Amino acid sequence: MDWSQYSIPPMRLEARFGDRVVPAFCERPASVWAMIAEAAAGHPDGEALVCGGRRMTWREVAQQSAQIAAGFRKLGLQRGDRVALLVSNRIEFVLAVSAAAYLGLVSVILSTRQQKPEIAYVLTDCGAKLLVHEARLADRLPDARDVPDLVHRISVDDDPRASQFAVLADHAPLPEPAAVGEEDTAMILYTSGTTGRPKGAMLAHCNIIHSAMVYEACMELTAADRSIAAVPLAHVTGVVANIMSMVRCAGTLIIVAEFKAADYLKVAATERATQTVMVPAMYNLCLLQADFDSYDLSAWRIGGFGGAPMPIATIEKLAAKIPGLKLINAYGSTETTSPSTIMPPELTAGHIDSVGLPCPGADIIVVDADGRELPRGEIGEIWIRSGSVIKGYWSNPKATAESFTAGFWHSGDLGSIDEANFVRVFDRQKDMINRGGLKIYSAEVESVLAGHPGVVESAIIAKPCPVLGERVHAVIVTRGSDVSAEALRAWCAERLSDYKVPETMDLTVEPLPRNANGKVMKRQLREASAATWAAVRQ
Repeated sequence: MDWSQYSIPPMRLEARFGDRVVPAFCERPASVWAMIAEAAAGHPDGEALVCGGRRMTWREVAQQSAQIAAGFRKLGLQRGDRVALLVSNRIEFVLAVSAAAYLGLVSVILSTRQQKPEIAYVLTDCGAKLLVHEARLADRLPDARDVPDLVHRISVDDDPRASQFAVLADHAPLPEPAAVGEEDTAMILYTSGTTGRPKGAMLAHCNIIHSAMVYEACMELTAADRSIAAVPLAHVTGVVANIMSMVRCAGTLIIVAEFKAADYLKVAATERATQTVMVPAMYNLCLLQADFDSYDLSAWRIGGFGGAPMPIATIEKLAAKIPGLKLINAYGSTETTSPSTIMPPELTAGHIDSVGLPCPGADIIVVDADGRELPRGEIGEIWIRSGSVIKGYWSNPKATAESFTAGFWHSGDLGSIDEANFVRVFDRQKDMINRGGLKIYSAEVESVLAGHPGVVESAIIAKPCPVLGERVHAVIVTRGSDVSAEALRAWCAERLSDYKVPETMDLTVEPLPRNANGKVMKRQLREASAATWAAVRQ
């Protein structure tokens, strides 16, 4: 299977980042700012941004971004300087990223969940000269002595009259945008480090443009689309799948400050939203709203999802309640500037265990521990090469050398590719459970548990065993106290091999811990469970 049934723009092989040769779109914007300028030129009066009571057209976005860029220049910033953003889901985030692109600056994206030591590390590592932050987060800012390169701090306030950021837009626009190369870094997003310090993934202009064009083509986006940003903008999904895909098609980005199912449904109905990209749990939370059927969601045509399998029960409920909604699985990462695979919507229901087909121009292989490609159907580590794969990590050649081979990024995910080209992702290498030589992929068990009507979400982790090495332990969020561990084990036993059935379970009604990117923090679950198990042994 491939994308031949879709209108994919022509591509050709091009040299990139010195030693790579990758497929690239023949006709494309030359930079992130060029893409923004195209949206403003082609649809000047088209609604670009909606957030609360604020609305902006593409002409206004381009105009204000150019003015803010002039304000950046007045502060002494030059092409290539780093501007850090500690800003949540709001219009100023988009304007700051756009203004940085105009001046050829590098936007360094920080999560508003990060604390002072984490913020200090990122600011120091990237050498940021300016930090744009929300006024409410001022107490998290590091001391000046801890961030010697940081020259300016500018706050964004809910009251425009008190906002230092708003003052930047008082300058006359510069006569023309900075000249940047396609391979120049446009953004740095720090990966959520599972071991050691986070690494700064360098997203080049060409990476972002490639991904935005992939979303546009594979989701068939147009200027008529209205996308809700329900995930954090300060994440590769938010900044690329939400912001940049709407820039590319000149559609409308509807920004919600924080995802709450009731509020999301109200905004989606009122704004006639057509597209979004969320995690499956967010769809489930929407369906759990008692008044779900009272909202007119008939305009909603594309429901992108990723990060976890979509339960079949959820797919069936959405199909019954919103017949025009097409569900599209997408798999990617910060290092791939978001999508590496996308599932054509007409194939979702028949291939629910797959994350889709390689995106146009993506070369995906599965390799063994020695880096040798495995036959179709066999499980190994997924390696990815495409026009959206980053050039490496900021000021970290060692990590870059360890994670990239001839342009292929080593994902760390275990998966397979079948004869029809469908990609399956089973687990992170570090999350796979080895029970006496039998390999258990947590995603498979979590998917089965997700189908139980009493389960909200779950996480499968390994429980140390002196005999078998590891056993299967489940942390399960239930919809109420009437769900028992015995019933859940019976549910799994009917659907899984006996060795895959969780032998021990922790049931809770509290949400699973997640990092700033929305991923379940299994390391935290392992540590908490290990402490409990140790206490029991004593």
